[in-house]
Formats: sequence, structure tokens, C-alpha cells
Amino acid sequence: MGLSEVVLRGRWSVADRVAGEVRRLPFEVGAGVAAVRVELAYDRDSGGVLDLGCWGPGGFRGWSGGARESFTVAADWATPGYLPGEPEPGLWHVLLRLHRVPPQGVAYTLRVVTTGRRPVPPAQAAPPVPPERPPRTPLPAVDGMRWLAGDFHAHTVHSDGALTVSELAALAVTRGLDFLAVTDHNTVSHHAELAAVGARYGITLLPGQEVTTDLGHANVFGDTGWVDFREPADTWGAQIERRGGVLSVNHPVATDCSWRLPLAPRLRSRHVELWHPTWRDRRYGAPLAWALAWRPDVIAIGGSDFHRPGGERPPPGSPTTWVLARDNSVRSVLAGLAAGRTAVHAGGPRAALLLRTGGELLALNAAGTVLVRPDGGRQVVAGERESLPAPPPGPETPGGPYRLEGPGNEVLALCQ
Repeated sequence: MGLSEVVLRGRWSVADRVAGEVRRLPFEVGAGVAAVRVELAYDRDSGGVLDLGCWGPGGFRGWSGGARESFTVAADWATPGYLPGEPEPGLWHVLLRLHRVPPQGVAYTLRVVTTGRRPVPPAQAAPPVPPERPPRTPLPAVDGMRWLAGDFHAHTVHSDGALTVSELAALAVTRGLDFLAVTDHNTVSHHAELAAVGARYGITLLPGQEVTTDLGHANVFGDTGWVDFREPADTWGAQIERRGGVLSVNHPVATDCSWRLPLAPRLRSRHVELWHPTWRDRRYGAPLAWALAWRPDVIAIGGSDFHRPGGERPPPGSPTTWVLARDNSVRSVLAGLAAGRTAVHAGGPRAALLLRTGGELLALNAAGTVLVRPDGGRQVVAGERESLPAPPPGPETPGGPYRLEGPGNEVLALCQ
């Protein structure tokens, strides 16, 4: 099949956005097509933001949001964020999400090109050499399990990040992490790379997806398949649970990314990304208050939301989330997460750390801090390494995280 080109033009209005946030613009793919390329053009200076994705006859083929204005899908490769594979004949759709539409509207032009010739994939830089992992203070084992350091929120070139999966893995190793969740926006195209890259760099890369909407974001951990962000939030949990994944509400109090999606109390996830870079002043109690109002047995985790070196987000491991796990496999890390065997701290070798060791808490680098219990009780931590009584949650023990607070009542560490 030779070259075929279709050009679609239009203008989206505020009324269009109110009527439907995600629009499907159809185009045909004939037999023998080896590649599909889509190019989007619109005036970004107008204040409009259009997100880009693709849907094939067999379902989801990719998403890049506002990070790209073009993509290619071919048999053996695809633009990051999109799924490679033979383009099936039939009716395809460009997905356009009307993320921001100014009062005057936003004009757009879509160019769709199909060809029977296999395109050459773009050249890629060689992956970095696996770095050495920095040493850290040994931590006690608990019932045959060990504490693993990780980060539950990071992005790559598969959405709006700047690093490849290999570059991100190498950076995470230099930060002393044992695991990292790769949570690109509304796509699972990065999942195919994770196992091999993780083995090369000696780090567990958790399959993840940041389900991203205008009214809130949630991370999905595990190989659950693509979760459709266009569906109501109360449908996400059933798919994730059925496929052995874990759902966590992201940065619930974070300006325009705050969680505003309604969910019935029985459908609310126990896991919440309580510690996020937007919680810059940890004397500010809104994230904790939100979490405890969300549900009393909330499991707190943290994520750096890393996108690029030198960006506004901190490097991986800031904060660090610890998980008590049998081993460093994806399955064991997810099991520890699901069970709530977690602790969060600011990151770094000398940061205050609070870990559960059965019926006690171990406070490290925490002399002069204050332990705050879920019932509001407070206790001064005297030594740099001190064990403190902490009965596991039960019918007579309030749920919610324990926390260490500094002299200014800022939160230094959290533990279930």
C-alpha cells in the first residue's frame, strides 16, 4: 500500500469541552499498512492545551498527553507512550483531550499519514553504564522480611519525563533505591522495558501508570493492563483488584492536581500518596487531615514525582518510601505495599527514619524529635536509635500513620 494522507481541521470551543472532554476523531487504515503517523498543530500561545492519544480497532494504542504533538505506530517500534504492533485494518481514532480551552476557542489541524513502507526508528543513545550503589545503614529484619527503599512516583520519555527507562533506573540506583515505580501518564508502553532494564541495573522496576484526569490523579501499581482514565473513578478499583494491582490516590492536596473525584466510602483506596513534593512545608496539616478524613485506616506512601534532572521535582528517593518485603521481586514489593508494611521519610542517609519492627517502632537519626501516635499521644525520642512501643492497629487501636515531628512541628517521617 502506498502513502495516504488525511487532514482534519476544526476549532474547539468552551461549549465543546463542557459537552465532552475527550474527543475521538476517526480515520481509516487499510490492509497492508506498515505505519501510522499523526501530527497535531495548534496555537499553544492561545492558552489552549490539547492532549494527544490513539485508539485502534483492537483498543488502546497509546497516549502522550500534552508532551508531544506527533507520534508513529509501526510493527516493531512506536513513539514512547504508544504500543508497537502491526496497524490493524479498520477504523482508528485520534484521541484529543480538551485539557484547556480558552474563551476564544482553540483551532487545530490533524495530519494523519499511513504508509506501506516500514519507517526506520529514530536513533537512540547508548544506555548508561550501571553505577555503583551507595552504602547505607543496615536495618533489622522482621519475621524473615527486610526493608527495601523505594519511590512510588516517577516519569520517563513515555509521558512527560526527560529520561529513558534505563537512564531513570541508573539514577535511582545512585540514590540508593531498591525499587522504583515507573508511573507514566495514562499509558503502559513503558511496561515492556521494565524487567530487562531492572535486571541490568540491579533495581526492581514496578509497572505503574498515573491515571490522570482534570479532577485528580491516581497511581496504579502492578501489571494490571491499561486503566481507562475516561471511565468513572469508581470503576478503576475493580479492574486493578482483579488483576492483583494496588491503587493509590496521588498528591490529594496539590493546587490544581488535588483529588476532587467522588468515590463511595466503600470504594476508597486505602493507599494515599501523602508525601509529595507539593507538601513543601510539612508543618501544613492539610494532607494529614485529608487522609484521615478519607478513611481512618489509610496507608501513607510517598513519591518524588520525578520528571527531569534540574526540574522543579526532586530526584528519586525524595521522599523515600520503605516497604517490608520477603524479597525484592515485584510481587513481594506489591504484597508489602498492599499489606501496609510501609514507612516514609525525607530521604538521605542522615534523615530521621521510623520503622515498625513488630510491636515496636524503631526511630533512627531522631534524637530530640517527637513521636506522635495515631490517637494524638506524643513522646520525646531521646536517642539516635531508639525502640518505642507501638501495638499493631486493632479494634481498640486507632488506625493511621505514626509520625516523627521536628522542633517546628514539621513532619520528618511516617510509619504505619
